[in-house]
Amino acid sequence: MGLAVVYTRAGAGLSAPLVKVEVHLANGLPAFVLVGMAETSVKEARDRVRSALINSGFEFPARRITVNLAPADISKHGGRYDLAIAIGILAASKLIPFNRLDEYEFIGELGLTGEIKEVQNIIPAAIASSQAQRTLLIPNNNTAEASLVKDAYCLPSSSLLQTFHFLVGQENLDAVKVVPLQHKEACPQWDDVVGQGQAKRALMIAAAGSHNLLFVGPQGTGKSLLASKLNSLLPPLNGDEALEVASVHSVKGIKIDARNFACRPFRAPHHTSSAVALTGGGSNPTPGEISLAHHGVLFLDELPEFGRKALDVLREPLETGDVNISRASGSATFPANFQLIAAMNPSPTGDVDDNRMTPDQVIRYLNRLSGPLLDRIDLQVEVPRLDDYPMHAVKVSPENDSALDAKKRIIHARNTQLQRQNCLNSAIKIDALIPLCALSEDDKTFLQSAAKQLKLSMRVFHRMLKVARTIADLDESENVKRHHLAEALGYRALDKLIVQLSAN
Repeated sequence: MGLAVVYTRAGAGLSAPLVKVEVHLANGLPAFVLVGMAETSVKEARDRVRSALINSGFEFPARRITVNLAPADISKHGGRYDLAIAIGILAASKLIPFNRLDEYEFIGELGLTGEIKEVQNIIPAAIASSQAQRTLLIPNNNTAEASLVKDAYCLPSSSLLQTFHFLVGQENLDAVKVVPLQHKEACPQWDDVVGQGQAKRALMIAAAGSHNLLFVGPQGTGKSLLASKLNSLLPPLNGDEALEVASVHSVKGIKIDARNFACRPFRAPHHTSSAVALTGGGSNPTPGEISLAHHGVLFLDELPEFGRKALDVLREPLETGDVNISRASGSATFPANFQLIAAMNPSPTGDVDDNRMTPDQVIRYLNRLSGPLLDRIDLQVEVPRLDDYPMHAVKVSPENDSALDAKKRIIHARNTQLQRQNCLNSAIKIDALIPLCALSEDDKTFLQSAAKQLKLSMRVFHRMLKVARTIADLDESENVKRHHLAEALGYRALDKLIVQLSAN
């Protein structure tokens, strides 16, 4: 009888729990039994492994083969266990020394020829194997992803036969070289958008404090164009943030460009996207758009055209920064610390002033957005039509664009916040908010009176204070002053529109 134990990693959200592949060869009628809560795609490994071994020049054991994937309470899916199972059979057949397996972990799907094919969720597995102080053998095509994990030691292999030769000491494998954190600097530019000074100011505030932003205005006023400028105003990701983003993309199976490893993601799903497309899901949960926008920007154009259910599922992630997905087969938690920027027309016809719809019809359209969702949007900014139609040529110079100065002020404000409270203003805890604002007694009275008159909810009240704190940081002011509060109170364009329509 032969028994071998090989280590591999499961894919469960952003975690990669250890799986022991126990292979037992016993006397009896030839059979291949696979146990350990393996789904159909894993059970099909029996045929892939048999063909891969035979086509690689090995003799498939004519014995009773039992493969146990432990622990059995972890759901297992996909072909990532093929390589570990094949290595286990070779070790149980005494073709590979047992003492060579303790320091390695194996991940890869086998082709019928013995070729090792790429799999998803390599980055979490590389991080976990590094923490366990083992070497991870991976498919050649996963080398680019593994190179992003600086502390991992990974060995890429192209085939089962090459892996066998390495384990018996007949061939060497070159370790994956870690790539440095890099990105292509995006040159900020917004002078090509004529006018819209208040919208540009709001973009600046949103970028400085990581605040959520909503543009409201008629069609063709530049809302989507302005929203696309936000990413270029933000600083690049740091090492930990970039690795978190890369892990989410690895789980989803999205290729990662090492040249733009530190670029913040910008996701813009279509308004027909479902709630599951936004939050993630499936029988084996995978990340949705909000997780793919982690540490970046989620842009929702034509906001009221999204389904009510799809929008309301954003409420919890906007507060907590992650999303929990539960299915019958298991659950997963994905990070979703994104910055929301949205754009919408004030009317289904595009403009409330075109007299094509009654105030009641417009209000029904606006009511597609729930109050709790609007409470989580810090800045609501009107993007009006221009008073005239300029015909002069717009002088655009990327080297002298006014957005360059805005970005410098944004970076300085963000650094100030991180040094002061170790987080950006949008993430300030409520108990620390009032002391950080340092309002005078007169300004406190002014703010309370304005909030009462505007009937602000406590959530909006606190978010407005955070916006005021960001405006003060842009002005390099230690304390929040009255004109900072007044400007923050002015960014409630949609609330004002609803009050105006209700009065009619």
